Amino acid sequence: MYNVNQTHDPDRQSWVESANADDTDFPIQNLPFCVIEQGSDRSIGVGIGDQVLNIKLAAGVGMLSDDLVEAVVQPSMNAIMGMTLKQREKLRREIGDLLDKNTKANRAELEAALVPMALAKYRVPCTIRDYSDFYASVYHATNVGSMFRPDNPLLPNWKHIPIGYHGRASSIVVSGHEVRRPAGQKAPTNDGMIPNVSPSKLLDYELEVGFYVGRGNQLGKTISIENAEDHLFGMTLVNDWSARDLQKWEYQPLGPFLGKSFATTVSPWVVTMEALAPFRCAEFERPEGDPVPLDYLASSENSRNGGVDLNLEVHISTMQMRELGMATEKLSGTSFRNMYWTIAQMLTHHASNGCNLQTGDLMASGTVSGPERSERGCLLELTWNGDANNPLPGTQRSLLTMPTGEERKFLGDEDEVSLFGYCVNEKYRRIGFGECTGIIKPAAE
Repeated sequence: MYNVNQTHDPDRQSWVESANADDTDFPIQNLPFCVIEQGSDRSIGVGIGDQVLNIKLAAGVGMLSDDLVEAVVQPSMNAIMGMTLKQREKLRREIGDLLDKNTKANRAELEAALVPMALAKYRVPCTIRDYSDFYASVYHATNVGSMFRPDNPLLPNWKHIPIGYHGRASSIVVSGHEVRRPAGQKAPTNDGMIPNVSPSKLLDYELEVGFYVGRGNQLGKTISIENAEDHLFGMTLVNDWSARDLQKWEYQPLGPFLGKSFATTVSPWVVTMEALAPFRCAEFERPEGDPVPLDYLASSENSRNGGVDLNLEVHISTMQMRELGMATEKLSGTSFRNMYWTIAQMLTHHASNGCNLQTGDLMASGTVSGPERSERGCLLELTWNGDANNPLPGTQRSLLTMPTGEERKFLGDEDEVSLFGYCVNEKYRRIGFGECTGIIKPAAE
């Protein structure tokens, strides 16, 4: 696990003036990675203020150490993710020095390597061979369980094991990519008990946080909870879109399938674990009577610093709102501190059977929800599945009303959903995760 160091100095400033603004997501203390495309060329970039530094160009003019060049000139981030911790620290330090207001590097050459964020064309930041999604929020799991199993919301295994499933890596898209409403088989609604195939009517978003694997492990080998953080490269925002009507019909007995695999949106930005060092916090405080994690999922360091103090928000914009020039509507906000299982526990459990994790693999937390209604991370929870006959007080059916008067139970065509994340600590500079956005397009004919 990384310690706070000179790269987190809150007084440090950049010669890129926009990076010094109080509300920027990307001050010099952050330096998140991305991949941008210029013409037919893809390059690794670093966010700074409202600009992206093309580090391939910086390396090409001799501004980075020779032993770092091979990794940073690649068209994806896998080589950087696979670096040792010392190499990653060195790369972050050298990039920070280039962007420092007191840099001794050639400013003109650095300015020539900048691309305005508003004009940049982003790509998925690395080659993702495998994607796994967890179900690690006790508030989300309890809410969903209460809808369908009011007398037994959490199954017996839930508080003993980080529950997850293997997702579909090939349908991961970067923020800004259109999401086509899926069609699929749904539960029978007729007397003949014949299921029907039609476009999903219960399309939902899921507010999630993802984390990328740095160094992997060999097949048959495990990763201890004490070493788990050494295998983590960085974190990102994830929207694991869900077709609830498809999911409801197919999920038993083997879990999610076509109701999830049509699209998963990731932010282009990867915030490194080193950048997050000032915002680590204790793991979730389990209520009295909850089971203690088994030994392979427990360590003193994970207890003290396994959590991440990350604020999260979901916003929506309908086509009518955009046509009228209206601001997005905030649907909910919560904190990643609310997660019952830490990212180290998720990664350790994933590899505990000898599963070989690989550099660039993506794991996601599952929907992040909090204890209050305003903290629910999906429409299934916010509208309580539109069910007026639910058993829990305060969870009555609640159609969401937009500023235009439009109502939503689930997502409509042309709705745009945006996720945001940011870390705040009075002793350090605020850092952000950028934006993770997708717009719903009508189902294909």
